[in-house]
Amino acid sequence: MISSPSPRAAALSVRNHDRDLAGLTYVYPVLSRRAGGVSVGINLNPNNACNWHCAYCQVPGLVRGKAPQIDLARLEDELRGFLADLVHGDWMQRFVPEGLRVIRDIAFSGNGEPTSAAAFPEAVALVLRLRQEAGLDADAVPLRLITNGSLLAQARVQQGIRRLGGAGGEVWFKVDAGTAAAIERINGVRLDPDTVARNLARCAGLCPTWVQTCMFRWDGRAPDEADIAAYLQVLERAGTARLQGVLLYGIARQSMQPEAAHLAPLEAAELEAIAARIKEKGLTVRVSP
Repeated sequence: MISSPSPRAAALSVRNHDRDLAGLTYVYPVLSRRAGGVSVGINLNPNNACNWHCAYCQVPGLVRGKAPQIDLARLEDELRGFLADLVHGDWMQRFVPEGLRVIRDIAFSGNGEPTSAAAFPEAVALVLRLRQEAGLDADAVPLRLITNGSLLAQARVQQGIRRLGGAGGEVWFKVDAGTAAAIERINGVRLDPDTVARNLARCAGLCPTWVQTCMFRWDGRAPDEADIAAYLQVLERAGTARLQGVLLYGIARQSMQPEAAHLAPLEAAELEAIAARIKEKGLTVRVSP
């Protein structure tokens, strides 16, 4: 049995998403500026492997690849112990600033693309069971998947997302750009925008889906009207009526990738101007500078 997190854990902050703070393999806590409290992260990529290479990624030592084989028994022990410490112990008092001591969600995120794990649907079922076991209300503590959506054509991924949707969860689906050239530059993959739109539509049909978008300056240049128009076309092709909205955010933490030198944050007013363009399409937008 794996006990509660080790004493090496440090006080949480929105700028420190160190997956090692709790000393566990698959489970880690963060203060999420978008969720507005403690997010219990599920990291199915402890090998730092991802099928994308986003320029703004904060994962050190990021490599190309997929999730390793998941030890579901270890995941179960870690999550059960950590949730017990959050709900019944003093972990919140020791490590979370006053006013933020609330569990906002349990999120499949971590150091790579979580849906690349072969056991992804089984992991979803496990987390849902442990959430119920801990007495956490599904509405108050939703289960979220943060994904690049690139594997939506696979049946097992659809199975996991359908299971998530059936339990009141939601997906945060990454879309950062609307042209093949911009996607390759920002996300490090060659991908047709039509494929992104198709996967986004498929995902929204399985589970409530928010689009998650990071925008910033590249070599001092902010996204221009053509960039924004191409991005909006992807959302329109997916069907804006299918979507819950857009989570638009800027760079808050240092990228750990070689491309970091190209990146700089947008001003809050610039993000709000982009949000206004998105709202013109009838979409709800939440902005996190």
